[in-house]
Amino acid sequence: MKKNLLILISVFCTLIFNIGTSFAQIKKDQLLFGVAYYDEYMPYDRLDKDIKMMKETGINVVRIAESTWSTMEPQEGVYDFSHIDGVLNGMHKAGISVIIGTPTYAVPTWLVKKYPDVLAITSRGPNQYGARQNMDIINAHFRVYAEKAIRKMLEHIRDHPAIIGYQVDNETKSYGTSGPNVQAQFVAYMKTKYPSLDSLNKIFGLDYWSNRINNWDDFPSVNGSINASLNAEFAKFQRSLVTNYLAWQAKIVREYKKPGQFITQNFDLDWHGYSYGIQPDVDHFAAAKVLDIAGIDIYHPSQDKLTGAEISFGGDIARSMKGGQNYLVIETEAQGFPQWVPYPGQLRLQAFSHLASGADMVSYWHWHSIHNSAETYWKGLLSHDFEPNPTYGEAQTIGADFKKLGPHLANLKKKNDVAILFSNEALTAYNSFGPGNYNGILRPMYDVLYNMNVGVDFIDPSSKQIEKYKLIVVPALYAAPDSLLQRLNRFVKNGGHVLYTFKSGFADEHNKVRSVRQPGIISEACGIRYSEFTVPEKVSLKDDPYHVGNQNYTDKWMELIVPTTAKVLAWYDHPAWGKYAAVTQNVYGKGLATYIGCGTSNAITEKILEGAVKDAGLWGKDQALKFPLITKSGTNQLGKVIHYYFNYSGEAKTFNYPYSKGIALLTGESVAMESRVTLPAWGFRIIEEL
Repeated sequence: MKKNLLILISVFCTLIFNIGTSFAQIKKDQLLFGVAYYDEYMPYDRLDKDIKMMKETGINVVRIAESTWSTMEPQEGVYDFSHIDGVLNGMHKAGISVIIGTPTYAVPTWLVKKYPDVLAITSRGPNQYGARQNMDIINAHFRVYAEKAIRKMLEHIRDHPAIIGYQVDNETKSYGTSGPNVQAQFVAYMKTKYPSLDSLNKIFGLDYWSNRINNWDDFPSVNGSINASLNAEFAKFQRSLVTNYLAWQAKIVREYKKPGQFITQNFDLDWHGYSYGIQPDVDHFAAAKVLDIAGIDIYHPSQDKLTGAEISFGGDIARSMKGGQNYLVIETEAQGFPQWVPYPGQLRLQAFSHLASGADMVSYWHWHSIHNSAETYWKGLLSHDFEPNPTYGEAQTIGADFKKLGPHLANLKKKNDVAILFSNEALTAYNSFGPGNYNGILRPMYDVLYNMNVGVDFIDPSSKQIEKYKLIVVPALYAAPDSLLQRLNRFVKNGGHVLYTFKSGFADEHNKVRSVRQPGIISEACGIRYSEFTVPEKVSLKDDPYHVGNQNYTDKWMELIVPTTAKVLAWYDHPAWGKYAAVTQNVYGKGLATYIGCGTSNAITEKILEGAVKDAGLWGKDQALKFPLITKSGTNQLGKVIHYYFNYSGEAKTFNYPYSKGIALLTGESVAMESRVTLPAWGFRIIEEL
């Protein structure tokens, strides 16, 4: 009897467990290969055919619904979930998982008609209806109706077994919202942070041009402000609105999601016609705290301009958002703009490049090309005719390889000894005064490291473990609190190496220039001082110390550096400025601090960074290769080291494989140490050490 009772209890517990875990989840040995899919955009009903073609492609996840508010709620309180239901049911039947997006990044017409104030007022004036992301994300009416829409959707679909996760909103930013309600919240924020107006006026230098504020009720709109400190604080406040907005949505979703389902967001990057640098309008590290998995949208040049640098940059940012955790590429291009249609082999190269940086999902925006409206010529995996095409055919090979190699390539763990310290505050502050813009300083530094095959993480002032790195590259840290600069000094003193660019340490966290000899606090570790600066005109480095020939020039900015304890690596070559140092290096405690006091050509930057990597003891086997041969590595969940080798060029390239004997995962061939490996044009090889 007891035995039968135990059996019954066991069966009951098993049933309860199976019921509780019957919802789709990411499998640990699975790579996700997906597309965004918008059934509501289709010119005719073809869901069954699309699903069939997806299965033939190896698609195992689709992302839906983030654009559906006006379709699912055509009038206030009237709901139609038929498009969502049809896709969920069809995908589940086919064994394809679904990521549901909350439908809040584009508002319906009826909401704007009823409450015109949901449209943001920006520094340019009131927004008009039409574009997406035109709303005020803190507007009370928007929040009420957005929450209703989210809850109604989630109440309807929460129990559907196809769903593996949720995306909150879409490429969220503050969208420049700065109307009276935002200004009022900013004043309340400032009252809390700076209770004394006298203190505020002094910290922000508001006596200038009679900008002084003597009564909180007189606090003006910052839209017309000329005060860089106040503008920087407002930009920080706007970023906090994004963080709070995503936290608000994530909290709602957590009430509905099942165990094992995740919450993510598709962060985007600064845009220079493609994904370029740090997003100025979002504090990614703060916003990512409310997510289970970081997501990223990465778009990049293609054809002869494909370098992989944007793929690597976006991946390194996304991985660093959650302290090294694997991430999801929620959007990337299949065909994209006409100039991005990939050459044969490039789609495969791109997909596996994402994996090499730690992605566990590659998802295209989008499955099908749209036939009208703003993004008509941003093409999906399928062209406007919905028929198979060469890009689609190449995607089929990716899907098959992802399925085959998932256990070897999923959950790749990476360890880097080099980090780039970025700062949203420094970005805002630097962009107030230049020269150029912050990402124009950061990206070239990153690209040089990428081209040298030096793996990089990103850290920001909130990072808790900067001391674990051996080399920290610090581009244009124009605004920073004393505590961060002192921390960097200690890092050097304890044996680390820091490489600074010009305009670092110049101003405090309020964008107020330090009233000491520059570069202020970091002078201690850098062993230099300066009080004057200029813009170089035909200024080179004396005696071409980096042997770069016609690339021996300076640009952008020029600090007239006097070494105190530092060794001079390069002097300016100029009749008036020749007595000043351009590049220095200082031994401080157990470590080294290198300071670049001017803008340098890419060739000089490469030589300086090469020296820094070598000085940090990090020049290894991978540095025998350089762009267009790119290599990345990590440890897979089987405990084996994986080496990716990519050829970002239209010509075959050959190199010596320098590591222990391995197996080429795509072909099953054995690869001996020091054997010659040839990569075809736009080709790659993945080797797992035995």
